[in-house]
Amino acid sequence: MRENARVAADFKAFKGDYQELVDEISELLGVPATLENRDFELIAFGAYDSDDELDPTALDPVRTRSILTRRSTATVRSWFEGFGITRATGPVRIPPSPEAGVYRGRICLPVRHRGVVLGYVWLLDGDPGPTDAQLAAAMEVADRIGALLADEAEAGAGLSRELRAVLTAERGWQREMAVAELRAALGPRADGPLTLVCVAPWPSADPDDAPAARTIPHAAALCTLPWSGGTSHALKPAGEEQSLALLIRLRTTEVTTPALTAAARLLKEAEGAARGAGARAAAAAAAGLTGAAARGASGAAGAACGAGVGDPRVGLAELGAVWREAAAAARAALAEPRFGPVAQWARIGPYRLLTALPPQDAHDPVVGALLSPAHRELARTTEVYLDCAGQAGRAAGALGIHRQTLYYRLSRVEQLTGLDLDDGEDRLLLHMALKRARL
Repeated sequence: MRENARVAADFKAFKGDYQELVDEISELLGVPATLENRDFELIAFGAYDSDDELDPTALDPVRTRSILTRRSTATVRSWFEGFGITRATGPVRIPPSPEAGVYRGRICLPVRHRGVVLGYVWLLDGDPGPTDAQLAAAMEVADRIGALLADEAEAGAGLSRELRAVLTAERGWQREMAVAELRAALGPRADGPLTLVCVAPWPSADPDDAPAARTIPHAAALCTLPWSGGTSHALKPAGEEQSLALLIRLRTTEVTTPALTAAARLLKEAEGAARGAGARAAAAAAAGLTGAAARGASGAAGAACGAGVGDPRVGLAELGAVWREAAAAARAALAEPRFGPVAQWARIGPYRLLTALPPQDAHDPVVGALLSPAHRELARTTEVYLDCAGQAGRAAGALGIHRQTLYYRLSRVEQLTGLDLDDGEDRLLLHMALKRARL
């Protein structure tokens, strides 16, 4: 508990400490500095009163986007990494390249801790630019930033463990203990309105591939979990699909905008990570990898992603239920395009019940023939007809077919299933089965 309280206190201090250190570098060198993590996500921006800020080339497209969106594109990241900044232990000068949107040269100060690069301090280069002595002094400050980033990573890893423990614990004393640990780690943030976002499938189980919670507004913690369609949290073999759980702080249980914004942001992150996984899969194939190695390289490349948001609660006591809701909403977003790409539990209608059905009990044999690929058009016709509350005119219009064609298809459905579409219970069974098949 004492360790968790320290983690909570550390988290509150990180943001201010980064800003002070970046401002210190700006003062040392007489130029504005920016700090990004190793994924090129903006952490702090040191504004410095100088003629540089009046120069239109100081705010070139790359720098403007980094400051306004707090991140750089994968293309920009690859371009800068091509100058060896991931391996450098000292300042790296990067020349201007207008065609790449870099109008002014840069000086990159790699931020390392125990030999591992954790981020970068970026400076605008000039003529004559900072002296070697100034850059050496700035690198000493960068070393202090590296230690701080390492401490934050350790604290974030602790919060991830605590959140994962809550979401995977069995009901009873195990969950109560896990909730108590997470509450101690979060401190006062644990007592306000909260909700969970689920993004699935998430392309990687590696925590380093997930965004830092600090970079997502209102995020308190995040973790990855095995994804089995939202029906189980049992551990699965390495290489299986994953989901990302994000704990979001809200001002009120009535307004979920921060969660919806975070979910949309994470979907973009997942798409980018999936593209990277696709590139790794291609490289693995080119290298002749097979079996488990190829599966590990490919991850979830190319898989569609959906996001769900659970109903907000006050405090952590019902966090397990909120996660089940968020996971169910993510499944609904994947099944029904009209819900996605971000679905809210409160708005997924019958899928609130359908997602709760155990997979082994969710398939009725009477509709098996209708769900075969050979009868895909009949299944679609039936679902649209039932969605239209059995109104033949509306259904025929939605399908773009003649009403007599609709009646013929529905008679074929009755023959295949043995169900009577004039019977309310038969209609209910068929409608549920068709919706459940989407999951």
